[in-house]
Amino acid sequence: LFVIVFGRQTRCVKWRCGCGHVWRLLSLLLCFSPLVSGHIRYSIPEEMKKGSLIGNVAQDLGLDLKRLRSGRARIVSGESIQYTELKADKGTLVVNERIDREQLCGDVTPCSFSFEIILENPMELHQVTVEITDINDHSPVFKRNRINFEISEGAVIGVRFALNSAEDQDVGVNGLKEYFLTENENFILKQNSNADGKKYAEMVLQKPLDRETNPSLSLKLIAVDGGTPQRSGTVNIDITVLDVNDNAPVFNQSVYKATVLENSPKDTYVITVNASDADHGSNGVVTYHFSDLDSSLLNVFTINEETGIISIKGSIDYEKDKKYELRIEAKDQGGLTDLSKVIIEVTDVNDNAPTISVMSFTSPVSEDSPPGTTIGIINVKDLDSGDNGQVNCKIEENSPFKIKSNLRNYYTLVTDTVLDREGVSDYNITVVATDSGLPPLSVRRTFHLKVSDVNDNAPVFLQSVYNTFITENNSPGLSVLTLRAKDPDENQNARVSYILEETNVGGSPISDFVSVNAESGVVHAVRSFDYEQIKELLFVVKAQDGGSPPLSSNVTVKILIQDQNDNPPQVLYPVQTGGSVVAEMVPRSADVGYLVTKVVAVDVDSGQNAWLSYKLQKATDRALFEVGLQNGEIRTIRQVSDKDAVKQRLTVIVEDNGQPSRSATVIVNVAVADSFPEVLSEFTDFTHDKEYKDNLTFYLVLALAVVSFLFITCLVVIISVKIYRWRQSRILYQSKLPVIPYYPPRYSDTLGTGTLPHVYNYEVCRTTDSRKSDCKFGRAGSQNVLIMEPSSTGTMQRIQSDRNILDEPDSPLEVSL
Repeated sequence: LFVIVFGRQTRCVKWRCGCGHVWRLLSLLLCFSPLVSGHIRYSIPEEMKKGSLIGNVAQDLGLDLKRLRSGRARIVSGESIQYTELKADKGTLVVNERIDREQLCGDVTPCSFSFEIILENPMELHQVTVEITDINDHSPVFKRNRINFEISEGAVIGVRFALNSAEDQDVGVNGLKEYFLTENENFILKQNSNADGKKYAEMVLQKPLDRETNPSLSLKLIAVDGGTPQRSGTVNIDITVLDVNDNAPVFNQSVYKATVLENSPKDTYVITVNASDADHGSNGVVTYHFSDLDSSLLNVFTINEETGIISIKGSIDYEKDKKYELRIEAKDQGGLTDLSKVIIEVTDVNDNAPTISVMSFTSPVSEDSPPGTTIGIINVKDLDSGDNGQVNCKIEENSPFKIKSNLRNYYTLVTDTVLDREGVSDYNITVVATDSGLPPLSVRRTFHLKVSDVNDNAPVFLQSVYNTFITENNSPGLSVLTLRAKDPDENQNARVSYILEETNVGGSPISDFVSVNAESGVVHAVRSFDYEQIKELLFVVKAQDGGSPPLSSNVTVKILIQDQNDNPPQVLYPVQTGGSVVAEMVPRSADVGYLVTKVVAVDVDSGQNAWLSYKLQKATDRALFEVGLQNGEIRTIRQVSDKDAVKQRLTVIVEDNGQPSRSATVIVNVAVADSFPEVLSEFTDFTHDKEYKDNLTFYLVLALAVVSFLFITCLVVIISVKIYRWRQSRILYQSKLPVIPYYPPRYSDTLGTGTLPHVYNYEVCRTTDSRKSDCKFGRAGSQNVLIMEPSSTGTMQRIQSDRNILDEPDSPLEVSL
């Protein structure tokens, strides 16, 4: 009858073996921890065939087959021979190897072996004990097939003669049951039992011997076991009758006791037995012998026949035998004997180090595993007893793991903190098991654990902000710079892709200007840049890893456009018009250094490319005027005389400081006269000649147009050219290009040094944003400017100083005189 206990439920299991029904008793210990679910016990006979059913584990433990399969149910025994096998698909326990009870346990009863059935997820541990019952497969056997006795005829009635015991490897009812002695007149058989239940027989003299009648006797001793069918063994007893020896040896103690340490060396003294004989001479000489010593003890102890000293002959192991019981026979020369018993107890020493068995171990473990995650289960045993068998387990080095004991001899390795693969990618965990003996013994077991990666680190750029320069007018596709981001993760989690974040620059998406290679992080210019339109690009690039979910980080990239000298200077004053002649008036009384006018020019480039210099290229009289190299001021370099021509024509070239430099030219008309009529008459001749030529050309064109279509075409072309020039001059003032001219911060003609009646101040205002730049000239008290129209017959218009020369309200550059 099996009694299986699961929590509060108790049920009985009927177990069938062979051709009969056997009820066995199974007791289950309640679990010592939440991991232990049950303890079952089976009983089977020895010598069962391989594959024979032992029991239905799943049914007895209350588990279904799915749980056995999902929990990877397996047997853990720690023994070299696996006597049983678990059929997880059926939930049954069967015989795996032939079981010989005598080989497994010897004469120890009851005979059993235990093992554990372990399940995972969650972990369950079920202890199973299998008891092996004996069958009558051995007959009683005597160590010798003949026993010889020499007995004096003077032996008194009741004297005992010890007989060799038979050994039967079976136990219980199948073991040795009793002895039988063949019928005779002189001896009867007396059967006794040791404290351990082992039977032995003594032959007791019931009738005095008569050597003259029977000098010798032959008897048979039969040993019978209690099995079915019954088995027996026989030994012959030969008795030789000796002459009278009427005193038998007598031990001074009926029981001797001694203790010995295990692993004691050979020839270690144990105890001395002593027996005395009242006879004299040879009949009083006593010898000592082991009586009926088990074959297993013949190589363990030895006795000196003369002195009775018992010493160690072989090895003593406490883990095998904790106590020995010896029977000593004292025998005189007349054949008389006495029996005594020696009980030897073995003291345990700490001679066995603990052993570590791995039940399960998981590697690798994810770095995001929470503290308390189980990574392994170990079993620790020590064959010693008492304090020598008490084991303490710990982890040797300082590591983020700890060891816990949930039940006896079983330990669990768990994580103690959060793991970080980027800090430590693998661990060598050394578990040390130490017993409590003196001196303590220990064993070490090292586990190699790898930490698997999770995507817990975002890519990190090497710089917080990337700054670079690119020269304008670059070729499209030019590599500008390379971005680098590192990800401490590994494999796919560390694969970084670069993505350009969408933004607008001047109303256009950033992708119209630059592109980023997703794999290499190289930033390319999509098109050619113009410094005068875009001076810098500011955009964001995202670095994203290949994890799931992906992690990313951003970096700001700033590209500064560098200027090239790709724009020539533009002359703002004097204005070059095709329909009128503008002249600057210089009185003949002008002194040296007289300020005639100032050439004003700008360059939309920046830096050195916008630094302008002014040179006098041509002049009617080069000895009369000079141009300021930096400020463009036209001044007299000598005293004006009456011999100087009224009409003076100056050609000024304006150059920037770029490499190569660019330039522009401007023509300045100067009138040298003291009064307007003089200037008017001189310029009127010029205008009348020009008017006459223009009229003549006009009439010729009309005449020729009537004759030939070709002349009409030519006229249209000429008119188109003039219109084009006029529009070009208009565009100069309506241009919305950024202007960043370079001028001296202030120029002043000191009162009293010049010949003009008023002070002339020129001021240029600049801002860092060239789109908002403007250029202004300080207003003077008055300024005389002559403008001669071709249609005028001599009328000279005086332009007041407060009139705007450019006369364009929408012009970005305001010029005032």
